Amino acid sequence: MLGYFRPHIGKVAIFAVVATLDSLIVVAIPLLLMQLVDDGILKNDLGLVARTAGLAAGLAVVGAALQLVSAYISGRIGEGVTYDLRIQALDHVRRMPVAFFTRTQTGVLVGRVHTELIMAQQEFGYLLMAATSALTVLLVLAEMFYLSWFVAVITLVIIPIFIVPWIYVGKVIQRRTGRQMEANAGLGGQLQERLNVQGAMLAKLFGRPDEEMAEYTRRAEHIRRIGVSIAVWGRLAFVMMGLMASLATALVYGIGGALVLDGAIALGALVAIATLLGRLFGPIVQLSGLQKTAQTVVVSFSRTFELLDLEPLIKERPGAVALPRNVVPDVEFENVSFRYPTADEVSLPSLEHVRAGRERAESMQDVLRGVTLHVPAGSMTALVGPSGAGKSTLTHLVSRLYDPNSGTVRVGGHDLRDLTFDSLRETVGVVSQDAYLFHDTIRENLLYARPTATEDDLIEACRAAQIWDLIRSLPNGLDTVTGDRGYRMSGGEKQRLAIARLLLKAPTVVVLDEATAHLDSESEAAVQRALKTALHNRTSLVIAHRLSTIREADQILVIDEGRVRERGTHEELLARNGLYAVLYHTQFARPGGTAEPEAPAADAAELYDDEPEPVHYVVRGGGG
Repeated sequence: MLGYFRPHIGKVAIFAVVATLDSLIVVAIPLLLMQLVDDGILKNDLGLVARTAGLAAGLAVVGAALQLVSAYISGRIGEGVTYDLRIQALDHVRRMPVAFFTRTQTGVLVGRVHTELIMAQQEFGYLLMAATSALTVLLVLAEMFYLSWFVAVITLVIIPIFIVPWIYVGKVIQRRTGRQMEANAGLGGQLQERLNVQGAMLAKLFGRPDEEMAEYTRRAEHIRRIGVSIAVWGRLAFVMMGLMASLATALVYGIGGALVLDGAIALGALVAIATLLGRLFGPIVQLSGLQKTAQTVVVSFSRTFELLDLEPLIKERPGAVALPRNVVPDVEFENVSFRYPTADEVSLPSLEHVRAGRERAESMQDVLRGVTLHVPAGSMTALVGPSGAGKSTLTHLVSRLYDPNSGTVRVGGHDLRDLTFDSLRETVGVVSQDAYLFHDTIRENLLYARPTATEDDLIEACRAAQIWDLIRSLPNGLDTVTGDRGYRMSGGEKQRLAIARLLLKAPTVVVLDEATAHLDSESEAAVQRALKTALHNRTSLVIAHRLSTIREADQILVIDEGRVRERGTHEELLARNGLYAVLYHTQFARPGGTAEPEAPAADAAELYDDEPEPVHYVVRGGGG
């Protein structure tokens, strides 16, 4: 934590000066009171009493002002330190691979990099004030020994009796604060899943409200118990300090009063010692209250450091080069094998809360095995195959969401690991089957791809994506809010907005991961017309669950069990009568027989027409 103070060393120096002046005023006032009693009251010197009282009052005002200044400076330091740590943590999380986000609970992660640091931020200024308290305690003790070493020693005898339990209490608070943060993060993760629009719909349609409420109540009750125990232990530290102050005060007046009667010390010295005693135990009580605060800050920082210690698997190499702009590159896989990383490689147990032991063994299996393929520049390659064959994994490697365990993925002849992240993002554009939109306007969702785009650029992209007519019909047009995850838009509308966003980005390599899946026929036809524009003069890698949409591909790769089983054009693969033919005919199977298009070659082109002709089928087989 101390390393984060270096950028604020100037403020720390000013704070130290102000804190020192404030502590000096604290010990100066009792000396003035001693003079007021001994030389003013006892000697009946009204003028000295007035002057000394006025000086003491003035010092008190200056001391109050210094306390406000020190509070302001400590706040600036505390806010600055937590700001630096928050920015570092967010930047670090931003650079984590997608595998990290697939494992962590969103609510838990947000709690780690945001909510917990807010707690630390709120408490951090109080920690710096502890420096003032510690200095004040030292100066007060020194002055007490100066006035009466005997009374000071007697007073200090009682302190160690409370110090040892105080340390123990601090450790208990630290452990329970950690458990409280863990429990809060877990509950936050559950709420994040249940309260987003998809989770809420799932809960309403399939959920068990009574059981879910019982689970929420159980977690909230656990947090409540921990919070109550922390409050009790924190109060115990405060009570211990208060008891210590009361016992010490009784000792001072009892022993000091006897010494005054014996003439060992002056009355003014006793008043000064009693005043100093109040100034002594005030900071000690404050320090005891800061025990809980300090542990909260330490636990929060340590949990953030735990996240910062998790190194991202995918990094930009020093000296990485940028891909040339406006050049359509080819894509090449050379003997690529890949397995998804284990939980221990990409995440932390405290960020998951649920981790099945069997996942580690399964994740060790290769998803891709010795894949070699080439997508020529400006061509379209379609990927087909059974579910779980490795098609999506291939597309993830092209956009470098993951790195292969062996082999090489090249774009434009460059190993992806030798390219800068910025140039790769500019080159590769992706449209997935579940288009994601921020809870913002259509305009802002589109500008996310190119913030400098003009109004005309937005309209042109929307026209090309076959979505402008719809947007123009909306009351707010481009300023219409899409809703959480775009839930106010239909599936086809979200897909076309995603394509418009892609067109604004203008990548030279396009990856389509089942972009027409789960769409009705009308929406699919509109999306297909938009895709025709998106794929024009670009290198494209397309996954489709409907084989009829990929017949015009320059080549089709059949992926099965992580390998390229077949490759060729639509006609070549059908003639080979292998796995592709099986998949193709299964796609058009009908109850009671097999349906095949009469004119397969013309079908694909018709999908891109503005008004496609109906496809006629010849049904062979019995029953229907």
